[in-house]
Amino acid sequence: MPSSSPERSVFFVSDGTGITAETMGHSVMTRFDHFRYREVRIPFVDDPFKADAAVQRINEAGRRDGVRPIVFTTLVDPALNRQLHLSLGLVLDLFLSFVVPLEEELGVKSKQTVGGFHNMSDTDGYMDRIEAINFTLAHDDGQSSKGLKDADVILVGVSRSGKTPTTLYLAMQFGLKAANYPLIPEDFERGTLPEALPQYRSKLFGLTILPERLAEIRHERRPNSKYASLQNCRYEVEAAEKMMKQESVRWLSSTTKSIEEIAATIIAEVKIERPSY
Repeated sequence: MPSSSPERSVFFVSDGTGITAETMGHSVMTRFDHFRYREVRIPFVDDPFKADAAVQRINEAGRRDGVRPIVFTTLVDPALNRQLHLSLGLVLDLFLSFVVPLEEELGVKSKQTVGGFHNMSDTDGYMDRIEAINFTLAHDDGQSSKGLKDADVILVGVSRSGKTPTTLYLAMQFGLKAANYPLIPEDFERGTLPEALPQYRSKLFGLTILPERLAEIRHERRPNSKYASLQNCRYEVEAAEKMMKQESVRWLSSTTKSIEEIAATIIAEVKIERPSY
């Protein structure tokens, strides 16, 4: 699509937090390159007044943009869903696409429960996720080597290569205990992994990134520093990749991949058994 195309509004409408609608909607939207859009999440649409307000926002966005908004919805209540379909947007009902065919196939009705994907009644699953998030936060950026034996995966790579957002995604989305360690100049001078890691080699996975992209990211954090210079980024990336090859650490480049793609690759490569929820 040409860059001169008008920017569209993409809405994620839900009777819960909107996380499910947004996650599924993002997965679909990433299939369309060069598509410019602004995101609007409308959560907790659980009565006719809120549904009407959502319709008004969608219609206003359409009039402003001059093109029809795209609306991803996970509303459970059929009446509220019908209200939403009266908007001027292209309404894509994610539950209707999957739940109705499954009801027919399984011969049973689904639970008509608001926020069912994030219901805290699943106490074991909920607590496992909280434990995984706490573990990941405690083991972010090499803060602690204590308890690494309990990690499902340990990410390594140069600073700002995408380790922290990936480990948090693995913890929040899949309940996995994910730690991460930065590879720093001292490691490259020694030519070995940080001393806490070799014993957990089977759990290691590396992230790398193009030096040019790394320099851009670091420049936003610490502009005009040696840390952000292209020369230093090239040195660190080359040294990190050499070390990962030498240490037989599996790795991939995060440069053009989404967090979802990185996480899926890690789970497959490290052969992690994901908890069932």
